[in-house]
Amino acid sequence: MESLKNKILAEGQAIGTEIIKVDSFLNHQIDARFMYEIGEEFKKRFHDKKVDKILTIEASGIAIAVCAAKFFDHPPVIFAKKATPNTMDDAYYSYIAKSFTKNTTSHVNIAKKFLSQGDQVLIIDDVVAYGEAALALCDLVNQAGAHVVGVGAVIEKEFQGGGARLREKGYTLESLAVIEKIQDNKIIFKD
Repeated sequence: MESLKNKILAEGQAIGTEIIKVDSFLNHQIDARFMYEIGEEFKKRFHDKKVDKILTIEASGIAIAVCAAKFFDHPPVIFAKKATPNTMDDAYYSYIAKSFTKNTTSHVNIAKKFLSQGDQVLIIDDVVAYGEAALALCDLVNQAGAHVVGVGAVIEKEFQGGGARLREKGYTLESLAVIEKIQDNKIIFKD
């Protein structure tokens, strides 16, 4: 997605050789108009898939998933919680996932009433680095007896291997911008 690559280059920032900061439009401040462009692109990439529900993880994926839902005829958007709130009873699916960005480990949870056997689920993630969040969401879908129709990532940092891990496990991953590497504080996209 050329407009995404251009936005990353114009507004993003490379930090070292592993981190890109895209907080001006994706995960701290949201460029709502641009999020709808991203949602429309996900629909183009997954046009042939039946999508009953869209699944993401709090908090960065929520805006993207909601915008994408518009183009999939407004299926419910479910977001996994990174902590178990007091309001969540014992009927939930859970998975332990590590966050590269925050260097933390979280219990990722979804109430069982929101994910059912046979659901056709599209997973949306803001950034796939090592793939932990996306793999956690895939596991939660599998626990429910539902089916992952695909994983959509706004940005894939190919050099960290998460995309390869997802594909090796048989998941269809569509990344709108793939970063091959960060070198000399420059973001280099895969052709």
